[in-house]
Amino acid sequence: MIVDARGHRCPTPSLKLQKALRGAAPGARLTLLATDPMARIDVPHLMAGLGGDVVSIDEADGVLTIVVVTPAAPTG
Repeated sequence: MIVDARGHRCPTPSLKLQKALRGAAPGARLTLLATDPMARIDVPHLMAGLGGDVVSIDEADGVLTIVVVTPAAPTG
């Protein structure tokens, strides 16, 4: 799933990603596209708080591509 937050300023990219994460299956991979450089800092903090992981952060032509994985399903 791609979450396009290009052109939005903090905290909108993180909020859009958080909304998408709510509907995603455990272990799903999402890609956030953002032009706000603060997303490079905000998204890892968001994912740490939610128990998910940041797979990669890349930047090309002023666009950050941040790939995250949702938290795994609880066991037990």
